[in-house]
Amino acid sequence: MTAADLLDFARGPALWFSLLVLFAGSAWRVAATFRLGTTPDLAEPRSTRLLAGALRGIFGRMITKPEFRRGRGFGAVNGYIYHIGLAVIAFGFLPHILFVERLTGLAWTSLPGWVVYLAVGPTFIALLLALLYRMTDPVLRLLSGFDDFFSWFVVFLPLLTGMAAIDGWSPAAAPGAAPIYPGPLAIHLLSVELLFIWLPFGKLAHAFLAFISRGMTGASMARKGAVP
Repeated sequence: MTAADLLDFARGPALWFSLLVLFAGSAWRVAATFRLGTTPDLAEPRSTRLLAGALRGIFGRMITKPEFRRGRGFGAVNGYIYHIGLAVIAFGFLPHILFVERLTGLAWTSLPGWVVYLAVGPTFIALLLALLYRMTDPVLRLLSGFDDFFSWFVVFLPLLTGMAAIDGWSPAAAPGAAPIYPGPLAIHLLSVELLFIWLPFGKLAHAFLAFISRGMTGASMARKGAVP
């Protein structure tokens, strides 16, 4: 199989299969979450502003509470760095936006290239530090299993392969033009598709389940008159 054939496979059957698994698996996880149900609360509600409580639960918990900063300050700051960096790279880089536009027709304004390139370095280092911290911290090492390490791998791999694939991309290239180096691009696409396939089933599912669980918790606490 030539590099061009591998790229055609990555852009065709592999892409559509990974997207099918991503959306079907995500829907299954969301449905399973709501099927768990809750115990009926017969107490009189202290507040009916459940939406406000849900939003407070979602966004308020994105900030580490002061009580926990002393013990896990490094992990929290490092987590912010690679989460923000990955968001900038995934949603701000022009080739990624063009990729989404080809699939869905949706597009938005890209960030300047230098901003994305500047985000790559800290994100790369922060992910490596996250792995090192997990392997050296006694508690984290004890709690870590296959899911934790494989989830780290499938996030890190697209970043690594993307750094190799970017050499073959030019912003002046015509839409649909053949890439200069199809091999690195094919490997990058396949690494992203591996991420798509794994995302709904491992701990990476927190990318969408966190908003649901935090929203439900926040609404429940608002009903009880508590601040999430």
